[in-house]
Amino acid sequence: MAHTNSLLSPPLPSGQQQQLNPFSLEGKLALVTGGGTGIGLEIARCMSTAGATVVITGRREEVLQGAVAELGESVRYLTNDICELDQLDGLVEHIEATYGPLDILVNNAGVNMKKPALEVTDQEFSRIIHTNLNAVFALTRACAKRMVERESGVILMISSMAAYYGIDRVVAYAASKSAVEGMVKVLASEFSKHNVRVNAIAPGFIETEMSRTAMNSDPDRRDRAMRRTPMGKFGQPEDIGHAAVFLASEAARYITGASLPVDGGNSIGF
Repeated sequence: MAHTNSLLSPPLPSGQQQQLNPFSLEGKLALVTGGGTGIGLEIARCMSTAGATVVITGRREEVLQGAVAELGESVRYLTNDICELDQLDGLVEHIEATYGPLDILVNNAGVNMKKPALEVTDQEFSRIIHTNLNAVFALTRACAKRMVERESGVILMISSMAAYYGIDRVVAYAASKSAVEGMVKVLASEFSKHNVRVNAIAPGFIETEMSRTAMNSDPDRRDRAMRRTPMGKFGQPEDIGHAAVFLASEAARYITGASLPVDGGNSIGF
């Protein structure tokens, strides 16, 4: 017969049940923007595997339909353009009326543009800021109003190495992601007393179809990225998905206002 050392394993408090898997998202509802491809698709996949019901959004219905067919019945989709700020409150209201209270928001959707800073027009700069910052804040606000009222929720932002150090030809993107990093800290401070956590994930060089195309067209950039990454390899989209599951789970219940680099050491490499 096994014996339990009561000093090492005290009895659970009356009326409480020990959570056997603190990384589980069982019973949670998550919204992942830009969830049809790349990193967003893998975040949706990992959260679904961890037990969550996941709603993915994006502009291209055929892409979303393909993602749902691939990921299974615990993933649903809604077509939406996050740049239409006046539609975001209605989006959240519809999701909650259809599927229940949102527990997790993942602000994954975003755009980039590579262009020398002196050639970037005001319109181009504004487009990146609007998508990566204004829309992210508007959707976060719509979700957070409900989370704060319920005294429960997790908000995740997708940041970038571009917020950590200078990368040529992405001035608007870097500005937007640097602002997201600041927003995370402020929102975490404001929402913590309501049991709503806000964190960011900063992906390093992740091997998606889009990034492979970009790197293959610029071998020098690929070599520089590899040399700077101590682990000597690019990450996979599921690496970001697993980090998102962790930060959304009870395992990370005492983490807020943080930005987690998932980069193979790129941000500290030389």
